Amino acid sequence: MHSYNEQDKAAIYRVISERRDMRHFRPEAVPEAVLHRLLEAAHCAPSVGYMQPWRFIRIRDQALRHTIYQMVEEERIATAKALGERDDTFMRLKVEGIRECGEVLVVSLMDQRQSHIFGRRTLPEMDIASVACAIQNLWLAARAEGLGVGWVSLFEPERLGQLLQIPEDGKAIAILCVGYVDNFYPKPMLETEGWAVRESLAHIIYDNYWGHHNSPS
Repeated sequence: MHSYNEQDKAAIYRVISERRDMRHFRPEAVPEAVLHRLLEAAHCAPSVGYMQPWRFIRIRDQALRHTIYQMVEEERIATAKALGERDDTFMRLKVEGIRECGEVLVVSLMDQRQSHIFGRRTLPEMDIASVACAIQNLWLAARAEGLGVGWVSLFEPERLGQLLQIPEDGKAIAILCVGYVDNFYPKPMLETEGWAVRESLAHIIYDNYWGHHNSPS
């Protein structure tokens, strides 16, 4: 009764399936009107208790962008050491596009979140879940606009927070590289590079209890 027409539904499923975590960008600037639409899409995300905990910091200063890149590079090396046997494989991966992309956004949790109890009394991490929904909205809108987005999580939140003057009870949780690309990856890059494969849908769906798969009749 309330469904979209077939063409609109196909477009929604298409943008979901073609969204990619991008690492390779062209340097063209993102038009202000387009960026505004992406941020509006993010701001339309659902949030527990309607707390809207997302905050977006545009990194316009090139020196500041370079400092953030250096922070990510330090964490990339630390992550490689922590991976042990897979360190060489990891170091060959391109894990960010901070220097090349048209726009860098740092996504942070807001401060004073402790006052928001609705939906968070037993699950305080729902603030992070809400911000993740905002990021996904932006990501899908960007794909529809022909823009790539790369989510970078290789950084130490306190250091980045201090650099960007985020309040102590706020928390940076993502660096987003946004920009035009030559091509979207045909499959997720980490799958193409042999790092991991997508689990089958049947493997992740249980029936009634954990680990109970539906038996074919």
